[in-house]
Amino acid sequence: QVQLVESGGGLVQAGGSLRLSCAASGSIFKIDIMGWYRQAPGKPRELVAAITSGGYTNYADSAKGRFTISRDNAKNTLYLQMSSLKPADTAVYYCNANILPRYGTWHDHWGQGTQVTVSS
Repeated sequence: QVQLVESGGGLVQAGGSLRLSCAASGSIFKIDIMGWYRQAPGKPRELVAAITSGGYTNYADSAKGRFTISRDNAKNTLYLQMSSLKPADTAVYYCNANILPRYGTWHDHWGQGTQVTVSS
């Protein structure tokens, strides 16, 4: 019943900005760490940024200073504000969350992904 849905991807010019959102829904009791990952064609999936329920963040070196991860715990929503975008940021961005359902055990969940394309 738990699912994550990303939104906000699209085409943007180099140097531009984009804001991604990830909404968690279903029979959720608690959400621990949430994060954004990305995967470019032919490349392994990599962590972009992660955030704990208390707001502690961790960023990939490539994202530091340009991306900001945040979350609204009341809305079970994760965000990624991306600025100064580069063509190298082009990838499918996936939302990940460690979730405890109303009934059950902790599990990692993935969204379907949203495409971000940065043109030069």
